[in-house]
Amino acid sequence: MSDSQQSVNILIVDDVPTNLSILAQTLRDQGFTVWVAKSGNKALKQLSHALPDLILLDIQMPGMDGLETCARLKADPRTADIPVIFMTALGDQVNKVKGLSLGAVDYITKPFEEAEVLARVRVHLSLRDLTLKLQREIEVRKRTEAKLAEANASLHRLAHVDGLTQVANRYRFDQEIEQAWRRLQREHQMLSLILCDVDHFKRFNDHYGHQAGDDCLRQVAQAIQKAVHRPDDLVARYGGEEFAIVLPSTPAQGAVKVAIAICSEVLNLQIPHEVSSVSQYITLSLGIATVIPQAEQEIDTLIELTDQALYQAKAEGRNMYCYQDLSQQPPSLTCSPTSILP
Repeated sequence: MSDSQQSVNILIVDDVPTNLSILAQTLRDQGFTVWVAKSGNKALKQLSHALPDLILLDIQMPGMDGLETCARLKADPRTADIPVIFMTALGDQVNKVKGLSLGAVDYITKPFEEAEVLARVRVHLSLRDLTLKLQREIEVRKRTEAKLAEANASLHRLAHVDGLTQVANRYRFDQEIEQAWRRLQREHQMLSLILCDVDHFKRFNDHYGHQAGDDCLRQVAQAIQKAVHRPDDLVARYGGEEFAIVLPSTPAQGAVKVAIAICSEVLNLQIPHEVSSVSQYITLSLGIATVIPQAEQEIDTLIELTDQALYQAKAEGRNMYCYQDLSQQPPSLTCSPTSILP
């Protein structure tokens, strides 16, 4: 008797006591734990309390016969995977075929041959063990793959998201603007870029402390993100207190509207800034540039133009935007207050 057989439970369902007794004793002699039921109904009731590893099921029984019992077993998710071996008369070919079509794995014929019964039982118990082992391995693999996917997502996030503000980082900005530049060059479409700076942020940090400065940057980043709605647009922390907004297929006037919306969202934060020379609250200066990417141009051209516009916004007194539209001729640099009173 093997340890594995000691832990195997086999249910025999047969309305003939002699068959039950002989078959049960044969299996017990081999070390199997044997349960018995004298009808399909009793078998189903017994299975509601505990599940065997294999079922030997007589086809010809009064009331609920073996075929109906098998159909019910296979319709129940709890018992659907338990292997069922039909017991049938030697010449009952029709019921053998019908039983197999219902989901039975095999059949044995009466009168029983002990060697055949044991061989078929052991084969299907081995197949069940292999199936369960494979299912466990699949579950382990699924869990491993899920953990790996989660780890990869975390790594991707760490590589592409700014840890402080939770918007895109500089690395992702460089990737996204390069891709947008190449695509819009092919499509001969406009690309706008906004660079914005928190006004007098060094003064804010010195006056309120670095913790307050970090909190300020987090809030400003989320306010900017709130003002940018299209899936293809990107908000990124460009560096320090500076943020970048990439706006593919956006003309200058569209970029200006986004800039004004950003300023409105930031002002709504009502973050006090007692040492600012332009407002009692945190404000932004913004530079905007719009180009139609050309093959002979470098992407740095757009960034430099935007940076020039931002510098001009600061020079004009801050809390305003300046924009350059190179998609129109002649190009010009235009500055304007945000039209939002702090």
